[in-house]
Amino acid sequence: MGTPLPPPKSSVNGTSVVGTMWWVSSTSLMMRIGRISRDSMHKRRATGGKKKAWRKKRKYELGRQPANTKLSSNKTVRRIRVRGGNVKWRALRLDTGNYSWGSEAVTRKTRILDVVYNASNNELVRTQTLVKSAIVQVDAAPFKQWYLTHYGVDIGRKKKAQATKKEGEEGEAPAEEAKKSNHVQRKLEKRQKERKLDPHIEEQFGSGRLLACISSRPGQCGRADGYILEGKELEFYMKKLQRKKGKGAAA
Repeated sequence: MGTPLPPPKSSVNGTSVVGTMWWVSSTSLMMRIGRISRDSMHKRRATGGKKKAWRKKRKYELGRQPANTKLSSNKTVRRIRVRGGNVKWRALRLDTGNYSWGSEAVTRKTRILDVVYNASNNELVRTQTLVKSAIVQVDAAPFKQWYLTHYGVDIGRKKKAQATKKEGEEGEAPAEEAKKSNHVQRKLEKRQKERKLDPHIEEQFGSGRLLACISSRPGQCGRADGYILEGKELEFYMKKLQRKKGKGAAA
């Protein structure tokens, strides 16, 4: 065996000074910053005085970082084990959800196309973050298809385009329509008598996008489900979006 090499300059008695310094600095940083905690032990008193930490941190007082679920086609949902052995699902990226059309009592799975409004923070709109009560635009196609099969009415078509098509055909029957039995026709006619459609929703069907509100919590249950906006609520948010557009144009 040869003679042992002398310890490097950055070490004393064989232990690395740099490594030790790094460990000490990182440990002190963690002690100063700590983890997300919901306890009041680390907070000051109402008088401004400091409290002595007379016990260690407790698991039930922990906090976790927010999910900040993003609108992305690369769907990512994480399983999280929580207190009591229960399970939560943390959605990190989503682009689909189940949306309910309340007045028609129908729910369809559809794509989320855009985040357009958030009452709490405009930053969540800019970063396309999916949270509860966020106003989003969803794909109207699944609802349009259901409406056609349920009522036999193809909503969302532009009237001018339909008129020109009829003039060109000169009374010819459309080739798309399949023959329906008398029973089906009677059923559709009966449904059409009671049919009511909000003009604002009909207008949205023309653009292929419907305004909806997320009612689930993507960071807790791993889903971005919600409902189609209707009535007074729809009018309220349409005004908000119109005002927002006006401000953007003025700027």
